[in-house]
Amino acid sequence: MRLHSVDRPAGAFQRPVTADHLRRISRRVFGRDAVSAVELGLGMYNSTYKVTVEGLERPVIMRFAPEPARQFRSERELMRNEHATVPYLSAIAPLMPRVIAADWSHELIGRDYLVQTLLDGVPAPERLPGYPRPAWTSYFRRLGEITRTVHGVRGPRFGPVGAPAYDTWSQAVAGSLNEIAADVEAAGLDGADLRAAADLAVERHAVLDEVTEPRLLTGDLWTVNVMLAADAPQPTITGVLDLDRTWWGDPAADWTIRLAAARQDERLSFWETYGEPDRTPEAVWRSMIYEIRHLGAVRLERHRLGQAGRVRESYGDVAAVLAKII
Repeated sequence: MRLHSVDRPAGAFQRPVTADHLRRISRRVFGRDAVSAVELGLGMYNSTYKVTVEGLERPVIMRFAPEPARQFRSERELMRNEHATVPYLSAIAPLMPRVIAADWSHELIGRDYLVQTLLDGVPAPERLPGYPRPAWTSYFRRLGEITRTVHGVRGPRFGPVGAPAYDTWSQAVAGSLNEIAADVEAAGLDGADLRAAADLAVERHAVLDEVTEPRLLTGDLWTVNVMLAADAPQPTITGVLDLDRTWWGDPAADWTIRLAAARQDERLSFWETYGEPDRTPEAVWRSMIYEIRHLGAVRLERHRLGQAGRVRESYGDVAAVLAKII
């Protein structure tokens, strides 16, 4: 079979799979040989391939998680978390890839993998810049609708959809901050600022525990995980993908909300369909705790990508937020 992999430096976090792996998985799932495969390079965590299979009309997507030993504890089994979330995403099912097969057995390869249908469209980072900026408002309005739909889904307990589960929101937030801090420390970095935020979450638990109803958070929904129609006159979302960081909690803690609020530009139209954010003093305090959690996760990603300078910058960013809430 023909295989084209992304050229990455030695030691890169994302590791390729072999043609033999892809052939054996194709035979297990479809009973047919894979003809060709192209690795897709947009993501920064899983390894993703578009695979043409003998006798199938359309290519399929095969996604491979990192080997278990290479996963941070705060990012453990994200692919399994994504798969566990599928039953809760029926309201946006027409936009989601369909799971053809999921395999956690590690019999064919020592990594979790998913086989999914190929979504129509073009990755939004490639297509959106082709529209004039004023046209982007329709894109952000639609993104607001999709996010609001996901946030409308109610869950049983707080925390990642797969596990662990917490009885209260403060416990989930403190637990997540401590897990990220442990990963930072295991990487040889200082996690004291994140542990200070976790302690604040425990100390001021009553403010966090005003959030009493777990709602579904997308975890990572933004332009990089959106597909657009190739030739539509206005940006038209045809699919969303890679919702592997979903968890149950306060919608204001979602990565999508953070990015929607990050700039005063076309993305202001997001709020037209999503609804205005809560700006009470308690909600603002919670948002700063969430920001520290986001900054901790970003610190880990920067470390994984070898961005030492940006890792150092993250300490000043966290310190500035901590100073406002202590």
